[in-house]
Amino acid sequence: MMAVKKKAARPKAKAKAKARPKAKTQPKPKTKAKPAKKSAPQAMSEEAMMAQWQAAMTPSAGHARLMSMVGTWRATTTFTMAPGDAPQVHGGTSIHRLVLGGRYLEQVYKGTAMGMPFEGIGYTGYDNVQKRYVGTWMDTMGTGVMHSLGVGRPTDERIDFASEAIEPSGKKREFESIIRIRDHEHHSYEMWTKGPNGKLFRTMIVEYERG
Repeated sequence: MMAVKKKAARPKAKAKAKARPKAKTQPKPKTKAKPAKKSAPQAMSEEAMMAQWQAAMTPSAGHARLMSMVGTWRATTTFTMAPGDAPQVHGGTSIHRLVLGGRYLEQVYKGTAMGMPFEGIGYTGYDNVQKRYVGTWMDTMGTGVMHSLGVGRPTDERIDFASEAIEPSGKKREFESIIRIRDHEHHSYEMWTKGPNGKLFRTMIVEYERG
């Protein structure tokens, strides 16, 4: 018998290699817009600077309001140490005049307080830049200075201040101070502060009558 030749087995086709997934392309980061360069502030011209100074230094309507307090005055001071205490009443004289070209009202007070000679000097002005009244006061009852800054809207009849001073104890004490202009012959100065109960009480009033 003839031998039957076996057909050679065909080599199995190689399995197709799996296609590799394409790498995801990362989105390009957005470039932030560069902030516009700020231009350097232009230097104020000499003319503009002089105009600014001129506006700051020229007496204004705020200064004219102080004119009614110029003169020589008889003063009566009523002082109350704490709510419910008996008031102490002292007399004195006060000379008020405008100084530095009408920019400040100077007050020179002489009298008595607590059985002792008493003197005080104060200045009240109007700051054109802050658009507020400003004030200082010093006297022989201490060696510090009380500072006042106008608050609210002043009128020809009333000027309000927030005032503060350092007591002999070293503590800061705050006051609400009021100038009341009744007429050309009379005005007054009040100081209010908080009592032990936290409520405001009037600790002092100085009544001025033209002398």
